[in-house]
Parts: sequence; C-alpha cells; structure tokens
Amino acid sequence: MIEGLEVVRHARARRTRLSIDPASGRVRLTLPPRAALKPALAWAEGKVEWVAEQRARLPPAQPIVPGMTMTVADAPIRLDWQDGARRTLLRDGDRLCAQGPVETLPRRVHAWLARIALDLLTRETAEYAAKAGVTVAKVAVGDARGRWGSCASSGTIRYSWRLILAPGWVRRATVAHEVAHRVHMNHGAAFHALVADLYGEDPTPARAWLRAHGAALHGFGRSS
Repeated sequence: MIEGLEVVRHARARRTRLSIDPASGRVRLTLPPRAALKPALAWAEGKVEWVAEQRARLPPAQPIVPGMTMTVADAPIRLDWQDGARRTLLRDGDRLCAQGPVETLPRRVHAWLARIALDLLTRETAEYAAKAGVTVAKVAVGDARGRWGSCASSGTIRYSWRLILAPGWVRRATVAHEVAHRVHMNHGAAFHALVADLYGEDPTPARAWLRAHGAALHGFGRSS
C-alpha cells in the first residue's frame, strides 16, 4: 500500500500517471476524466518499489532555522535570529536579521524571499520584454510544484519564488522562456530560437540544472 496516495482526475490527462511531490514526498495518481479507478489503483500499487526509490532520491529537508545560510540571488545570506519583539526581517549585508517568535520564522522568511523574488523577476521580465518588443500585463510569484514559470494569454507571467534560490543564469533563462511565450504560445522551433536570442546563449544547461536540482529547491523550508 502506498502511504499518502492522492488521487486526482485531470481534464487534460491522456493517461494514468504517478508522480512524487518533490517538497513533501507525497504520491499523486493522476487519471483521465473517464478512467476506471480500480485498475488504476492496482497499477499504482504495483509501483511500490519505484515510489520508494524515488522518495529515497529526494534531497534531505532543509528547514529554516536560526544560523542557517541560504543563497539568495547568488549571494550567501546567514539567518541571524535574536530574542526581541520585531517581526520584520531586515537585511544587513550578508545577514538577514530576525526577531519575533521563532516558530513563525519559516513563514516570515518565505514571505521575505517571495518579495525579493517578485522585485527581481519583475525587473528581469521588463528587460527581456523590452528586448522582445512585447508587453507583460503583470508579473506574479507563487509556489507551484510542477512548473517554474507560466505565461497566460492575458499577458500575465507567473514564476515560482524559489527561482530566487537558483543561480542567476538559471533564473534568467526561465524569464527568457516565459517572455518568449508572449510571442509564441507554443514550444516550436521559432519559440526556442527566440528564447536563445533573448537569453544570449543556449538555455539548455539551465533547464538541465533545474531538472537536477529542482527537488532541492522545493525541499527548502521543509522540516522533514
């Protein structure tokens, strides 16, 4: 029996698929709308060894605790917590100074990182949009598990705030990718050529980096 199995029906799913949440290790069984549940569950149970192998490969949790060092926009920052009433986090060079309840520290660090990510990603998106000659209606950040960025037909581009923890060259390749979707809402040859032109080099290594290290980014802030 697979512990914590989540069953989801997806309107656009073409086949039954099993996946592992890189942040929590939870297993998701995704089914097409009309797929029979019983045989899908039996198929999933036959993948118990595969699930165990995938969970074993997940990077260790990286909880947010006083004294830890995190890399933010290519800069190492030490989380310096001291007893006190101030809840606002303040950056002082290579330190992120914190007070307030230590039990709320993870939530406040997440919020701080999301603000930093939104500011930087907004500026980088504007830079690439100007180069591409397109407009972007809005830039937003979230914490999606399955993708690092998305571009809606409305002109809104959304990123994972966790990109702020990745190397800058990886983050910028993701920005170039999403901005290119303002011209090509597909992944054809012209789209990939535009991404490389905006980025200024081959973005393939950046995509490979995210495949190799993305689970570690999702593990940031996980306590177990």
